[in-house]
Amino acid sequence: MLKYIIIDDEPLAHEIIEEFCSMLPHLQLEKNCYNAMEAMQFLNENTIDFMFLDINMPKLKGLDFLKTLTNPPKTIITTAYKEHALEGFELNVIDYILKPFSFDRLVKAVNKISNSQTEKTIIKEVSNSNNTSNRFFVKGDKKHHQIDLNTLLYIEAYGNYTKLYLKDGMIVSHEKISHYETILDTSNFLRIHKSFIIAIDKIKFIEGNRIIIDEHKVPIGQTYKSRVNKLFS
Repeated sequence: MLKYIIIDDEPLAHEIIEEFCSMLPHLQLEKNCYNAMEAMQFLNENTIDFMFLDINMPKLKGLDFLKTLTNPPKTIITTAYKEHALEGFELNVIDYILKPFSFDRLVKAVNKISNSQTEKTIIKEVSNSNNTSNRFFVKGDKKHHQIDLNTLLYIEAYGNYTKLYLKDGMIVSHEKISHYETILDTSNFLRIHKSFIIAIDKIKFIEGNRIIIDEHKVPIGQTYKSRVNKLFS
């Protein structure tokens, strides 16, 4: 079951989205929010899987609201304004649908949420298994690259993207570094900096405030030193 909220100042928009979503049995409406402040309060106290978010709202616009969230849920933008699409996708929204939209268009957007959730589950299962050839797929450069976890050296944050450094090269992923921190097995992958996650078994040595992996020098963040120190105990 996927839990969602609707954030829109127009009651009619709520009615349409609710009606369409009621035809999808795996969705559950948690809250109708008619402005960003109401949504902010709800999200501070509750966890959801995704939200429908309008852009043109009073006081705090939808995209400005999204920027205030440190760990936003998956987001489907619903708006009459196509000119904000690029900014929306730069904020990592799942989809951007223009009003008035059809039931089919909403289903397409919701399916992206469902696929994202399924992908996370698959990667978690792969990461936590004892199979020595653990693999998962990463989307980048309009392709899906198959990654063998045994070849993954470290991950570096790259704006809203990440760079995955492998034994034989580097791939830019469309996911944020927080995504990988969530799905990777913590027994072998460690966040050592706000911008870096490393494979523990690939460490050559630790020197001062940096970790050497192959020929790469990865910095240790001040607030992450205690995590690294636990490797010695």
